[in-house]
Amino acid sequence: MDKRRTARISAQMQKELSKILRDDLNDPRLTDDVLVSITEVEVTNDLSYADIFVSVLGDSTKQKAVFDALEQAKGYIKLLIGERMRLRLMPEFRFKEDISIKRGVYMDKLIKETIEKDKRNHIDDEN
Repeated sequence: MDKRRTARISAQMQKELSKILRDDLNDPRLTDDVLVSITEVEVTNDLSYADIFVSVLGDSTKQKAVFDALEQAKGYIKLLIGERMRLRLMPEFRFKEDISIKRGVYMDKLIKETIEKDKRNHIDDEN
């Protein structure tokens, strides 16, 4: 299948999944004191699988609860996606944790610590 088509399907699926998460799922595990977002969707060329990368800001127990809720609602989500996108083949959803935001926060923290350390060393060198 054409890579442009799978890229378009992935982008559209990400938009629809975000809308479904926001508007159609009423599971408290997805809304109570946790921020859940769909960061990326990668559909395979043959449309057999869709890897859905989910970012969860919350503690580890809430993250597990979010993934449990998504797995439990997978059938309903597929039904809604099928209605909205009208795909001949509906891929099997695989929810995966996206750690890029956590990694970015960690890298930002390291950079700030290094800058502070350099400032302290610079002040010590002047004295």
